[in-house]
Amino acid sequence: MTEIRELKTEITGLRTDLKRFVERANQQHVDTVLGVIKKEYAGVFADHQIGTAKADLSARMVDGCSMQKTCYGVFMEFLKNSVQHIRDGEVSDELIQSYRERMKVLRKKGPFDQCDTCFTEVGRLFEKQVALMKTLGIYQKSPDTADVVAEMPIETVVNDLLEPVANIQRFQIVKSLTTGTRTFSDISQLTGLRGGNLLFHIRKLTESGMILQRHERGDYIITDKGYKTMAAIGELYRVLSV
Repeated sequence: MTEIRELKTEITGLRTDLKRFVERANQQHVDTVLGVIKKEYAGVFADHQIGTAKADLSARMVDGCSMQKTCYGVFMEFLKNSVQHIRDGEVSDELIQSYRERMKVLRKKGPFDQCDTCFTEVGRLFEKQVALMKTLGIYQKSPDTADVVAEMPIETVVNDLLEPVANIQRFQIVKSLTTGTRTFSDISQLTGLRGGNLLFHIRKLTESGMILQRHERGDYIITDKGYKTMAAIGELYRVLSV
C-alpha cells in the first residue's frame, strides 16, 4: 500500500512537471510563430488593409458631395500613416489615442451633417487596423492603472502577494527559483536557514501559491503566479531606479 501511495505521488509530480513544460513550450511556440508572421508578412497585412480601405471608402462615402475627392485624399493619407505601424512591429496606447484624437479634430472641420457617414467609415477602417495590431501582438492595450488600483481587494493583495515576498529569505527563495529548480538543501544553503525555520518560510510561499514542491521530498519550482510576481517587481524596480 505504501509503495502504491508513493507511486501515485510520483505520477502526480510528473504530471505537474509535464503540464508546466507543455504550457511553457506552447507559449514559446506561439510567440515564435507570431514573431515570424510579423516579420515576414507585416507588409502583406498592411497592403491588404490599404487595398480594403480604398475599396470601402470609394463605395461608402457620400455620393455627390463637393468635398468627396478632397476628403478621400485626407482619409487615405490618415489610414496609410496609421497602417504603417503594422510594419514597425510595436504600437503604444499613446500612439493609438493620438490617431483617435486626430480623427476628432478632422471631424470638427467637416462642414456638413452628412460628414458623419464618411467619418464613421474611416473610424471603422482604423479600428479594423487596431484589431489586426492586437491579433499580431503589435498593440497590447494596458489596463487603466487607476481602475486596477481602485478594484484591488486590499486584504487579498497584502496576504497573497505582498506579505509572502516581503521577507529577505522568502524573496531570495522565489528569486532563485526563477532560474531553475532547487532542493531543500540548496535553499538552506542559499538562505542560511535550517530545519523548522526554513520550513516555515517555504510553507508561506507554497500556501500563497508562489512556489510548489514537485512531489514529496522533491525539488521546489516556481509557479506561474510566483514568476509573474517577480517579473512585476523587477519592472517596478527598473522604473523606480531610473
